[in-house]
Amino acid sequence: MKKAAILVAGGRGTRMGGPVSKQYLPIGGLPVLMHTLGIFYQAVPEAELILVLPADDFAFWDSLCKTYRFEIPHRVVAGGNSRFQSVRNGLQALTSGTQLVAIHDGVRPFVKEEVIRESFEVAHQSGSAVAVVALKDSIRKLSDDGKSSFRERQRYRLVQTPQTFQVEKILKAFQVTEIPEFTDDATVYEHQGWQVSLIAGNPENIKITTPEDMEFAEFLISKKKD
Repeated sequence: MKKAAILVAGGRGTRMGGPVSKQYLPIGGLPVLMHTLGIFYQAVPEAELILVLPADDFAFWDSLCKTYRFEIPHRVVAGGNSRFQSVRNGLQALTSGTQLVAIHDGVRPFVKEEVIRESFEVAHQSGSAVAVVALKDSIRKLSDDGKSSFRERQRYRLVQTPQTFQVEKILKAFQVTEIPEFTDDATVYEHQGWQVSLIAGNPENIKITTPEDMEFAEFLISKKKD
């Protein structure tokens, strides 16, 4: 099966509060995106890697690759005005004949190799594979009148990436008009009436968004080196 991975990093990362977007900030001596590309290359070296970035960042990314002597093969594609549009741009750039594609947040550099590989295996069998983790804390549902009610946390999962799909199906799913309910690729797929298959993610597969996340990321990097 011909595989690809689309790593989406089309945003500006305003919540980090600095002049440089979060995907380019260094952790453990390398920019975040290079860690993410590296783990996919290790997990599925045969897969085509497509990196979705803001078009204005192409030259900056090229300079980073030269500075860090980063040589993992990948293609760069321009993002859109939303995550939905960025993913669609990545899908449209897939090489002809690609049968399975993993879509992953570029700022999740701690996904485990076995999660990536399992996502391709399950998507091949069932059409989709979405990484999730169980909740540890109790949860409550808020109503419009400000009241809250208990919910069984065992019935809920936190959704991560990768979200991996058969290319034929996910291409069809992304032909629709974008709506607010499309919070991730799984909801776009599900909009077609198809059931989403879940696989176990790994809890440390955090999405780096805030300065506190960067501190935790440095800790995770240090643990990997031990």
